[in-house]
Amino acid sequence: MSAHEVPADGSRRKRADAVRNAEVVLEAAKAAFAESGVDASMRDIATRAGVGVGTIYRNYPQRSDLIIAVFRRELDATAAEADRLSSKHPPAEALRMWAQSLARFVATKRGFASALHSGDPAYQPLPAQFLGTLAPRVQAILDAGAADGTIRRDVRAEDLIHALSRLADSGPVEPGRPANPMMDVLLDGLIVGSSATRGQKIH
Repeated sequence: MSAHEVPADGSRRKRADAVRNAEVVLEAAKAAFAESGVDASMRDIATRAGVGVGTIYRNYPQRSDLIIAVFRRELDATAAEADRLSSKHPPAEALRMWAQSLARFVATKRGFASALHSGDPAYQPLPAQFLGTLAPRVQAILDAGAADGTIRRDVRAEDLIHALSRLADSGPVEPGRPANPMMDVLLDGLIVGSSATRGQKIH
């Protein structure tokens, strides 16, 4: 091995460290944005993450880069939760549980809502990514529920996601508080055998 070659295990360690640092930075940014909004200082985020400010700027040269990265990380986690729940629970139960995950994601978005609605072109793709990522997963749950007779057949994932998101956004923002109870009311109208639909004809 020449003096300029890096051992494979060293390269793997560096990659693992980089991934770990990226996760720590994004989690710190998420917390800072939730507390202080998108104007939270990069120095505060770096301190929370235990890295230098330069590390953040090397990976996220613009503040919008960091905001978008936090958004996409939380979006991917919410989508993965839909997959996980649908693989472990009956459709109606999975849908109720996933609605709480969506509420947590919406609560996270509040910390940087001003940026997302600022008109900055950097954020324009995000609404389409939001629906494009979540809708197929939710539609799969709805279709499974329609097939086993536990969820109404006349529900589109896009419409449900919009409705749940609006309700979640109007609910409490305090950590640990349950999501807007009206979300359960909405789901009661979709799920066969719930208190709202029991005895009613399901289309």
